[in-house]
Amino acid sequence: MTTLSLISRNCGSGGGNSDWAIDCGLQTGVHKDFFVGGLLLGSVRRRNGVWLKNLGGSRIRSRNRFHVVAKIQKGKKHDYPWPDDIDPNLSSGHLSYLSYFKPLTEKPKPVTLGFEKPLVDFEKKIIEVRRMADETGLDFSDQISSLESKYQQALKDLYTHLTPIQRLTIARHPNRPTVLDHILNITDKDKWVELHGDRAGYNDPAIVTGIGSIDGKSFMFIGHQKGRNTKENIERNFAMPTPHGYRKALRMMKYADHHRFPIITFIDTPGAFADLKSEELGQGEAIAQNLRTMFGLKVPIISVVTGEGGSGGALAIGCANKLFMLENSAFYVASPEACAAILWKSAQAAPKAAEKLRITAQEHYRFKIADGVIPEPLGGAHADPVWTSQQIKFAITQAMEELGKMDTEELIRHRMLKYRSIGGFQEGTPVEPERKRNMKVSDLNAAKAGDLEAELEDLKKKILDAAGPSDPITSEKLEKLKEDVDQEISNAFISMGLQEKLESLQLELSKASDSSDNQTLNLMKEKVDRIMLEFYHNLTRPGAYLGLKQKLEMLNMAHRLIELKEKGEKLKTEINQKVPAEVIAKMEVLKEAQEKLSEGDPFDEELVEEVERAKNELIEVLKSANLEIIYVKNRNIPPPPPDLAENIAKVNEEIVKEIERAINVTGLSEKIVELRAEIAKGSSVETVEKLKAEIQEQIVAVMDVTTLKEEFENLNVVDLESPEG
Repeated sequence: MTTLSLISRNCGSGGGNSDWAIDCGLQTGVHKDFFVGGLLLGSVRRRNGVWLKNLGGSRIRSRNRFHVVAKIQKGKKHDYPWPDDIDPNLSSGHLSYLSYFKPLTEKPKPVTLGFEKPLVDFEKKIIEVRRMADETGLDFSDQISSLESKYQQALKDLYTHLTPIQRLTIARHPNRPTVLDHILNITDKDKWVELHGDRAGYNDPAIVTGIGSIDGKSFMFIGHQKGRNTKENIERNFAMPTPHGYRKALRMMKYADHHRFPIITFIDTPGAFADLKSEELGQGEAIAQNLRTMFGLKVPIISVVTGEGGSGGALAIGCANKLFMLENSAFYVASPEACAAILWKSAQAAPKAAEKLRITAQEHYRFKIADGVIPEPLGGAHADPVWTSQQIKFAITQAMEELGKMDTEELIRHRMLKYRSIGGFQEGTPVEPERKRNMKVSDLNAAKAGDLEAELEDLKKKILDAAGPSDPITSEKLEKLKEDVDQEISNAFISMGLQEKLESLQLELSKASDSSDNQTLNLMKEKVDRIMLEFYHNLTRPGAYLGLKQKLEMLNMAHRLIELKEKGEKLKTEINQKVPAEVIAKMEVLKEAQEKLSEGDPFDEELVEEVERAKNELIEVLKSANLEIIYVKNRNIPPPPPDLAENIAKVNEEIVKEIERAINVTGLSEKIVELRAEIAKGSSVETVEKLKAEIQEQIVAVMDVTTLKEEFENLNVVDLESPEG
């Protein structure tokens, strides 16, 4: 039978051209054969319609025509969760039929994260050996056992040294168990019913609420629900609630508070949905209402972060007496990608941002924000969802034993003190009324140029004044500099997005260390070369990683100075072995003569002749050691006489004034500022030297060099050279 909606309509004119119509809604059952034989599909008038024909086929013609409009309504199957073939003799388990959350018909496809790729090779080898065992019938149990033990060891090494960004990647794993998975695993059998709607708009599927029991005790469950596949994620809006979702959660909290049900919330959301419609409906107000209400609820509240907790969208159901986090979960005020885009102008710095934001469960527990870290199996919660759910159940049960002993006032005060104790403050510290912020591209840990120059000069002085190459003060300074450089390089690898590649390569190298395959080792070497080439390419960009570049230059300079000093000490030892005792005695005479001159004693002509002879003999000894004498330099120059020093100071002052006049005349101030900017920016040596040469040429072209030269020649210059030459 096909259902037809029949509408009878009588149209005509009464005393004019005005039409009148009487419509009668009618439903009747008509067999399809009768429909085909007795009704003629014709032209459509106003709506899809048919003209009635009598069996003879003649159409009824009159001024008052009668026609019937028939519309076929296709039967729609209900979308209620009750099945069609429900057992009429069912005596229990009715609540399971009320949930739309059913097991997936297809098993989720395995997903390999970026840092897990080295483990895939182990898995492939194990599968290949098992396949060979099945095909050949040979016993490969020892090989399989060895590979499995290596796989477990590699898995353990990998998951016990995870970086913050890797933990966040696990928290976002597509196959990670959802909130409803955990709820169904920890509640008693057939003791869970989902509740819907906020009674003010519609039911937001991004937040699920309901009542369930654990060990016979009823709880109100509230949580963000992600999808298990693309279709579900679209339906659940990727666990990003609208204001209706938060108002639904608020309604259920008040319901639980009225009926004295403890509240358990599960947090797993990137954040509240930030579209225009949600803002128009009061997204911020809905979150604020939840925050204020949760601090006044008179029942215990326990929150568990099962995945990622993003900003206020997570905190709107997270103001609890006890906050637990799964081992690989994350809680943050802004996602690392967003933080990196704001601070470093690139999402590639997300690993660095994740480290600075302190988003992991371990960091939250260390700062006493989280009350406990719930362990996960190796490989993440998706490796064994049931075991993970049981760990959550155990943590909830223990927390309820503690909170159940508190009365209403103690619960509210306990919740308030938990959040009051987070963070810190300072008293008595003056605050700048206005502070300008530099919103330019920030460099990673870039040190000030002046500080580095002072540190460089200090390091030079320590190396040159050290008693030997292995001086403890110099060694300590160099070790500290090496540690700083290592840390800067690690930070640079993270910000360039090369950290995961490096860790993956390290695992491959550790796995291939037992292998003697040269081809594999060559492939590893090529990968290392590619990573280092990319690193140096990023490092050499103008203006990038200035702090690291300057510290590397400082470290290279220190090594060169130490190397030169070691060569000098070695050469000094060789020369001392070749110099006769007589020459050494004459060198002492040279030293005494230099000290007398520095004290201002008058020249002694005999002493001068003796010093000159000693100097010539020393030169001959050095030449006999195959050393070329380029020039002789005084170690300590005696101070000039007071009158000469005064005249020299006057000439220097005039030279400085003449240079300042030349700069003002030629307008080189901007050029000098540009030179300083290029130096601070870390520009190439060629660019800096070119600017210096241009400035010097223009200054010399304008300066009155003749006058300055005459004044210099008029100085009463005395012979200040020591007898050493």
